[in-house]
Amino acid sequence: MKMDGKNFPVQWSDGQWKSKLNEEQYRVLRQHGTERPFTGRYDMHFEKGVYSCAGCGEVLFRSGSKFDSGCGWPAFYQKAEDGKIVERTDSSFGMIRTEVLCGNCGGHLGHLFPDGPRPTGMRYCINSAALDFKEE
Repeated sequence: MKMDGKNFPVQWSDGQWKSKLNEEQYRVLRQHGTERPFTGRYDMHFEKGVYSCAGCGEVLFRSGSKFDSGCGWPAFYQKAEDGKIVERTDSSFGMIRTEVLCGNCGGHLGHLFPDGPRPTGMRYCINSAALDFKEE
């Protein structure tokens, strides 16, 4: 997949994605869908560990940066490290937002908003269907 001039290391066919992901994961990660608020398994999940891309396994967030934003989706104020997430402008639905994608496979994760807590002031609003969790 190439998006906004970015080639992603993981280049699987549509058939490969469909065989790897369940229906909801495919809709979110590959079709830029959004799960309904307050329905995702990681919204109110606060165990210690790492959150990775459900598509390719790339580590994206650490539990220490997760917070309860009240928005209905898992929220993080900081990504695990630079290069793991790609940001791009999303002007769908008559809004201008910052979409966040997995830097490894290009999977749609959610959106980034400038209303998070310190120290970054950012809120990565992420679909649970786009994530896997590994306990530490």
